[in-house]
Amino acid sequence: MAKSTPKKVVFISSFPPRKCGIATFTSDLIDSTALAAKGEFEPLVVAMRSEENKYNDPVKFEIRQNVKSDYICAADYINFSHVDLVSVQHEFGLFGGEAGAYLSLLIDRLKAPVITTLHTVLDDPDPTHYKSLVDICKASYRVITMNERGVSMLRDIYNIPTRKIKLIPHGVPDLPFVDSNYYKHKFGLEDRRTILTFGLLSKNKGIEVMLKAMPAIIRAEPSVIYIILGMTHPNVVKHEGESYRFSLQQMVKDLNLQQHVIFFNRFVDDKELHNFLCAADIYVTPYLNEKQLTSGTLSFAVGTGKAVVSTPYWAAQELLAQGRGKLVAFGDSENMARSIIEILRSSLLSSRMRTLAYEHGRSMTWPKVGRAYWRRIRAQAAPLAVSLKPTIVPIDIRIPGSDREQIYQSA
Repeated sequence: MAKSTPKKVVFISSFPPRKCGIATFTSDLIDSTALAAKGEFEPLVVAMRSEENKYNDPVKFEIRQNVKSDYICAADYINFSHVDLVSVQHEFGLFGGEAGAYLSLLIDRLKAPVITTLHTVLDDPDPTHYKSLVDICKASYRVITMNERGVSMLRDIYNIPTRKIKLIPHGVPDLPFVDSNYYKHKFGLEDRRTILTFGLLSKNKGIEVMLKAMPAIIRAEPSVIYIILGMTHPNVVKHEGESYRFSLQQMVKDLNLQQHVIFFNRFVDDKELHNFLCAADIYVTPYLNEKQLTSGTLSFAVGTGKAVVSTPYWAAQELLAQGRGKLVAFGDSENMARSIIEILRSSLLSSRMRTLAYEHGRSMTWPKVGRAYWRRIRAQAAPLAVSLKPTIVPIDIRIPGSDREQIYQSA
């Protein structure tokens, strides 16, 4: 039997080596979908340009965030690439125009079906953000959200038909359920009880709340060490420099925590991240804002079977339900300390939380998420409609400093 023609899918997103969560998500999504497709999948990427990065395959085209014409040129490039489907990774701050409205210019020109994955959904949008999201959802054949709250918000706030919405969780690495002591030797932490927070640093991460909890935790468990893993978010560095990290480092000195807190100021690769996760006894997200619908970092921790303590932002409420973790009030360092101490002192509680989290995480592993996306791609990929066109002539629209392909424009 002849092998079927691979489905050609364009992903519109940020992409590595750009250092952001959506870039990492898109790369992992492509890899897991390719695994599920078994050779029947050809990914292309239209990347949101990052000045400090040079892209390689599968990136074929770059968009400068605030250059309106780039979005139109990108749409024309996609149309003339004869793709079967377009996958958009949507975050308001990723695209140009008011509330990211330039993305609609691109989507409205596309001939292939569009599936949009929403990384943020606002519960009280202003009219501009409301219109921007509704326009994108209307232009998409399917809209993917990563949890139940996202489904209800799209339906009840934005009036998106339920039949158009698909729930596919954030993917997580398929790691084994391990004893953290086995991995601690990699970091020279054999005799330490380890607490971990990882992700790009910014003020909304609430690390200071956890630092204020540390003196009480240390009194209860003197061997404890808190690892803060991750570089400062590039957008924060651009506008504010490293002032937030410096303030945290000063707090460590003021609280005399130098022997109990380690900063790893870098963007780690998957292998190193897995080692840190496996070495942790407790994972903490002390975020300050309730309105965060998805969290790749928390998803990874749950999927690895960590005992988790978190503030009750939207993603945490759902991921840590039914005993899979502990929730503490926003900004409550005392309760944060009490919850962590309780877990450190009770191996039974820690084991139960870890087991429940790991079992839940099996439904979110990247192989399963890749298969779910591949089913959607196969179901919705369609050939481009054939229509009469005016004469087509090539034009050179290469972005300065880029070696991307030539595209075309109507004469």
